[in-house]
Amino acid sequence: MPEVIFAGPAGRLEGRYQPSKEKNAPIALILHPHPHFGGTMNNKIVYDLFYMFQNRGFTTLRFNFRGIGRSQGAFDHGTGELSDAAAALDWVQSLHPDSKNCWIAGYSFGAWIGMQLLMRRPEIEGFMSISPQPNLYDFSFLAPCPSSGLIIHGDADKVAPPGDVQGLVDKLQSQKGITITQKTMPGVNHFYSDHTDELIAECSDYLDRRLRGELSEPRPKRLK
Repeated sequence: MPEVIFAGPAGRLEGRYQPSKEKNAPIALILHPHPHFGGTMNNKIVYDLFYMFQNRGFTTLRFNFRGIGRSQGAFDHGTGELSDAAAALDWVQSLHPDSKNCWIAGYSFGAWIGMQLLMRRPEIEGFMSISPQPNLYDFSFLAPCPSSGLIIHGDADKVAPPGDVQGLVDKLQSQKGITITQKTMPGVNHFYSDHTDELIAECSDYLDRRLRGELSEPRPKRLK
């Protein structure tokens, strides 16, 4: 798993990158939780998601947002972090020009950034949004949500209350042309304490089903 440093909008960004052996393999970008609450690319959930995609033949990248680890810059309340994520995707795509498709997986704050990136990049065909926080962050930009994906959260989450997440899911599920799969994990808090393996198992099952052509509606390719 090579350590990489690549150019970002506010300076260098630090990442971990694993290329697929297949030139045209899809790309997976994994985004970490809020930097001010201990979020880094080495978060266990982010780490496990990285390997989940890698084990399925994806070219995979996780990285530290600006101001974290060896990444330069300072926290920018989401605006700069979205630019960081776009730069990270640009960088890995420059190394894999034959890769046409991409997945985004984000946890907590990273879920918000990932969903914003989804709106800007037509090549993103699937997403995993883990414990998004519509109680704190505005998700109204998803109008409409352009890709099918998974929203997974716990029913004991006090950081992202289940009722708020349900409101987001209901709004997205009313849109035509996409399939939003929701999974509510019983007894699970925002940090998936003692339930990380179950979370990754649910995400793995969803990804495997999507790779088999399930859980999404055929849709015309968006133009860049």
